[in-house]
Amino acid sequence: MEPLLGVTLGLILMVASSARSCNCVTNKWTVCDQDASGNCTCRLVGSDHAVDCSTLTSKCLLMKAEMSVLKLSYRPRVKLLDGGIYDPDCEDSGIFKARQCDEAGTCWCVNTAGIRRTRKGDKNLICNELIRTNWVDIELKHKETSHYFEALDVAEALTRLFESRYKLRPKYIAAVKYDSPFIQIHLKQNNLKQRDVDIVDVAYYLEKDITGDSVFHSDSTFLVSVNGKDLAIENIRIYYVDEKPPVFSMKQLLVDISAVVAVAILPAGFVTILVIVLCQRRKYRKIKIEKMSETEGQILEL
Repeated sequence: MEPLLGVTLGLILMVASSARSCNCVTNKWTVCDQDASGNCTCRLVGSDHAVDCSTLTSKCLLMKAEMSVLKLSYRPRVKLLDGGIYDPDCEDSGIFKARQCDEAGTCWCVNTAGIRRTRKGDKNLICNELIRTNWVDIELKHKETSHYFEALDVAEALTRLFESRYKLRPKYIAAVKYDSPFIQIHLKQNNLKQRDVDIVDVAYYLEKDITGDSVFHSDSTFLVSVNGKDLAIENIRIYYVDEKPPVFSMKQLLVDISAVVAVAILPAGFVTILVIVLCQRRKYRKIKIEKMSETEGQILEL
């Protein structure tokens, strides 16, 4: 979080602190109150949406809270790209609405990760369904260490961390691969069952933890410990894959390349192209995608 944004959020929550004596462990972007019976109720900053502090808050609501704080910081208007934070429209359940629009009336369709999967249009654009992101690949890199770690021990430590910190059931962790200093985590979730956290939300919380902007309350520290030895993570990259291909054509993809973070990959009429994608720190990087279909594929985001 940028310094001014952090200060603004701190002031907002400080003003509210006098009227509360409880907090939301899983979401710092909340205002909480305790009634005479000792019950603690928390609502999201900016939208007044009730928050269940026993589990993760949805990515859509978290982005909405971030945008609320950003607007209150009185910073100059910043163009928000597809891969970054924007002010989303959320369903009452907290998930993204299938169609998102900006203040200018430009609209686009998104997946459950809030990533654009169609070209942009006007308010007549129809998004018939919210396409589910059912596969998340996470790449981590840890700092240099003098300790040696077995791949199995690293996998077990991360599985425990995902279960205890992010409330993710181990069955949704398809694989954890370790080749020092790199770690690959494959999350797979075909159907989201009631009370299960979404792997998209897990990935967002993890990204915030590693980039130093944790969503958890300040007394909740992120730590990867393998056999009692700390493993300091210094870099993260996340790829999202949808259960249905996007509707970009190759021509549309290349025309709109400056704002594209979604890349289509699926076996069919293969070609090889060079695309530009938006990276973690809002910088552009070129990558070569082999065997790319001309008209269909799956969503990937860096």
